[in-house]
Amino acid sequence: MAKYIFVTGGVTSSLGKGIIAASLAKLLQARGLRVTIQKFDPYINVDPGTLNPYEHGECYVTEDGAETDLDLGHYERFLNIYTSQANNVTTGRIYQTVINKEREGAYLGKTVQVIPHITDEIKRRMLLLGKNNEYDIIITEIGGTVGDIESLPFVEAVRQLQWEMPEEDCVVIHLTLIPYLRAAKELKTKPTQHSVKMLSQEGVHPDIIVCRTEEPLSAEIRRKIALFCNVKTEAVIEAADASTIYEVPLTMMHEKLDLICLKKMNIANYHEPDLGKWKEFLDKLKYPKNKVTIGLIGKYIELQDAYKSILESFVHAGAVNECKVQIVNVHSEFITDANVPEKLFGLDGLLVAPGFGHRGVEGKIIAVKYARENNLPFFGICLGMQMAAIEFARNVLGLKEAHSTEMDPATTEPVIDLMEQQKKVTAKGGTMRLGAYPCSITEGTLAYKIYHSGLISERHRHRWEFNNAYLQRFEQAGMIASGKNPESGLVEIIELQNHPFFIGVQYHPELKSTVEQPQPIFVHFIKAAKEFAETKNAIKSTVLQNEMIS
Repeated sequence: MAKYIFVTGGVTSSLGKGIIAASLAKLLQARGLRVTIQKFDPYINVDPGTLNPYEHGECYVTEDGAETDLDLGHYERFLNIYTSQANNVTTGRIYQTVINKEREGAYLGKTVQVIPHITDEIKRRMLLLGKNNEYDIIITEIGGTVGDIESLPFVEAVRQLQWEMPEEDCVVIHLTLIPYLRAAKELKTKPTQHSVKMLSQEGVHPDIIVCRTEEPLSAEIRRKIALFCNVKTEAVIEAADASTIYEVPLTMMHEKLDLICLKKMNIANYHEPDLGKWKEFLDKLKYPKNKVTIGLIGKYIELQDAYKSILESFVHAGAVNECKVQIVNVHSEFITDANVPEKLFGLDGLLVAPGFGHRGVEGKIIAVKYARENNLPFFGICLGMQMAAIEFARNVLGLKEAHSTEMDPATTEPVIDLMEQQKKVTAKGGTMRLGAYPCSITEGTLAYKIYHSGLISERHRHRWEFNNAYLQRFEQAGMIASGKNPESGLVEIIELQNHPFFIGVQYHPELKSTVEQPQPIFVHFIKAAKEFAETKNAIKSTVLQNEMIS
């Protein structure tokens, strides 16, 4: 039987429940246990697929095509295992299921209520991943903050499970904030006391309290928290601010969070954690030998979570290349022909990010042109690939009206067009081309050099595609389709010949990059950027030497 760990949060949002859950899972996995994590979100949307990135950050897509919370990206990056639709559940999905059952007659004669019908469905979903004996431990992160109206049914479900399960089968971890008042030079425990009191009033009693803090917790502070929050002193865990999220598993190991959980769950069959690869990655990350500057051209750059997986993929790829990757955010809406040299000055590589809608696309096209004409390493993802195709059509093929029918439905040169199977789709939620699809790669191409394989699988999230009616003209002019879907012929990868590094992909490679398996395109892109920077620096050095001689 699987055992269950529930992670709740208090005092404020954005404390890092997902990172704590992923770090604990990593430690338990490193000790030989089979672990997975699931996220329960309190919002009424069925999934985050229709949410603006400014609202919720990026929408993370799983192998099976589920549009999920970005925390699932952390789970996969830390554990190096796939999640699925079952790993992310929202209030909307819960209510949708219950209402559908009511319409089908499953509750005939009964009044459908939050308790027991909604909470029963929440509990069913919470226990679902533990049914097939695939995992020893299921970690469940409860979204939101204790005290929110939206999260009450989830907390009630945890209360019921805590009551129904044997004591050793259920652990509750409460993540809270210990603020530091600089004027008084004191850490204050009162917000944590109130948060735990509120959780206890709802019937849930935490076994472990993890304290986010800017300053170290003294033994006295730990005893005070333990006394007023009714936990053992050793169950008060310090979670100090870290320079990188990838340090958190090691700090949690130092605090013995995993051992406390194992003792509470009466699990004795485990070994010492094997974190050799993790520590090697951290060493490369913290002590780089080189540095590159990458321009991230996007339209949601004000919120970094909008491009979370891309940024983490750069971290992974930078460590492989023993190179610090410095990201310069460039808002595509403000790029023009006149200011593009200034906006992109000093970059060693250019990534044009994915997105939807017409805002900022002309700036992306101008940025692509700059990279193509100046031999700057270029990488386009999804919409970024489509912008590369439009730029090439306009400025190389001479098709001045070239565009995407997403932005200009009346364009006479639809280089990017709506997928045939999408033309009759009217509902927006969960109806795109989603999840993992195969891609066959042509030998001798840059893509083949990157993947070392003729067949790969990557995750997708799009409605528009490259229009194959233009493919012959593109390839005759030097831009080839090096990757295609073997069944539909959909162009998955384009690359420019006679350029140091110029590649665009229709899929989202950032979604499969992990600490242990960095995504190959990102690795090669950073390598190309490093070579570009070295060449640039060598030229500068030569120029300076010549000036000194003269």
